[in-house]
Amino acid sequence: MIELNQYKALTFDCYGTLIDWENGILGVLKPLLLTHNTNLDDKQILEIFAEFEAELEKGEYIKYREVLKRVVQKFGERFGFEPTADELNLLADSIQYWLPFPDTVEALRVLKQKFKLAIISNVDDDLFAFSAKHLEVKFDQIITAEQAKSYKLSLNNFRLAIKRIDLPLKQILHVAASVYHDIVTAKSLGLSTVWVNRRADSKLNTTESAVSQPDLEVPDLKTLATLSSPKQY
Repeated sequence: MIELNQYKALTFDCYGTLIDWENGILGVLKPLLLTHNTNLDDKQILEIFAEFEAELEKGEYIKYREVLKRVVQKFGERFGFEPTADELNLLADSIQYWLPFPDTVEALRVLKQKFKLAIISNVDDDLFAFSAKHLEVKFDQIITAEQAKSYKLSLNNFRLAIKRIDLPLKQILHVAASVYHDIVTAKSLGLSTVWVNRRADSKLNTTESAVSQPDLEVPDLKTLATLSSPKQY
């Protein structure tokens, strides 16, 4: 067990950690695919989404809105349909409606009393602004892919965050649901990490094949907040 009192700042991945991105993605892609006579289960949709997203983020930087448009286009190419202009924008336009996990907002409020809070997210500034309203906490730093001009798992995003936070590495703790995008990269830079493994008890498990040992594993954000401030719960 790590000693949480040694940290002064918590950095968070947003989508999948704070915001329920899986239900957000499925709420768009499942009906879209059915419209085009393609019936996939949730696990298949999320795995194909992750495949296309990772492929698009490895190339020359493009904004995340464009990444999502091309993801939809690639679904069409794979399953034999041509998305309309409106359909191409459905994923990006839906982000404003993606909601936090039930424990997120209260946990962030508790953690905010003790730590500086920062976001490191693979998203555009304007898209995160929608999510920030749902999270209801003022973050001390917000680092997006648009600002870094790169996507995690690039070291660049984390280095930009570390520079802005301006604290020793040993005082920064990175909190994320993605081993692939976050835990491996953060640890490679010397950051301590918390894996928020929200799918530990779920049959829908799309955990990446990447292997890295976080310093702490929790099932949700409430557990982390309870560990840091037990009197608050």
